[in-house]
Amino acid sequence: VVRRRFCKSDFLCSTCRFDRALRRAAAKNQKLQEYGERPKGRQGKIVFWKERLKELPVWKRPCLHHMKGRINFRACTNEYLCGNCEFDQYFDDQYTVHAVVKPIDVMDIEGFKVPQGFYLHRGHTWVKMEEGSAVRIGMDDFALRMLGPLDRIEAPLMGKEIKQDRPDIIINRGRHEAKVLSPISGVVTAINPALREQGNLANQHPYSEGWVLRIHSNNLRHDLKNLMIRSETEDFLKKEVNRLYEVIEETVPMAADGGRLGDDIYGKMPEIGWGRLTKLFLHTYNS
Repeated sequence: VVRRRFCKSDFLCSTCRFDRALRRAAAKNQKLQEYGERPKGRQGKIVFWKERLKELPVWKRPCLHHMKGRINFRACTNEYLCGNCEFDQYFDDQYTVHAVVKPIDVMDIEGFKVPQGFYLHRGHTWVKMEEGSAVRIGMDDFALRMLGPLDRIEAPLMGKEIKQDRPDIIINRGRHEAKVLSPISGVVTAINPALREQGNLANQHPYSEGWVLRIHSNNLRHDLKNLMIRSETEDFLKKEVNRLYEVIEETVPMAADGGRLGDDIYGKMPEIGWGRLTKLFLHTYNS
């Protein structure tokens, strides 16, 4: 389709301006051909990559997962209709559910960490873009360190719909329970079953093994406008840290010594109140 070019977006084509430009050019050329006209110029030779690969013999057509460097060569025998491919469904589930999210860089804001490229919701949940319209969701380092080790995290089952700003996730610590707002809308395609029995996995690895669920979103562009990223995230978390210091100072004056906040803030200062913390920072009413 074009000369060799290295991908800089981890194969997240939906976020790639270059891919979108190619698709527009290919669609324009296809339309001209339908009207019996011949595309001209350098862009006149651009076609959809699937059509170009289909020109190869079936046994030479590379599977998408091979082209992404995930597996050894495997031929595609399904006309690149991945949605109907049993291997693609199996591999995608195994790869995306068990693959560890490895952030390239991490922001440290007053001791609380957020990976670069992650979107943040005001209720302290994060969104990580994956392939197509798929996203992974979890809770951020700030909320998990503030509330301390969790016993259980429950998410809607596969096939269920979640709504942005709706309390769809439930966390438990001892006799306390809290609802967590969904950062984005979509249909659940996978959940992290380990969190039902080992909620503190999220505390240990909030941005990797501690992910909560994975969804498919049909309104991703719209929902992302309501989230924060990069400098917005940094400014937001600085304000949240200052607010938490104020809450501690009001409740346990001697505890606020000006140093960095540690782990399990609620566990060390339960007099602050579980309900108060979740109302102020998760924006939900809990017990």
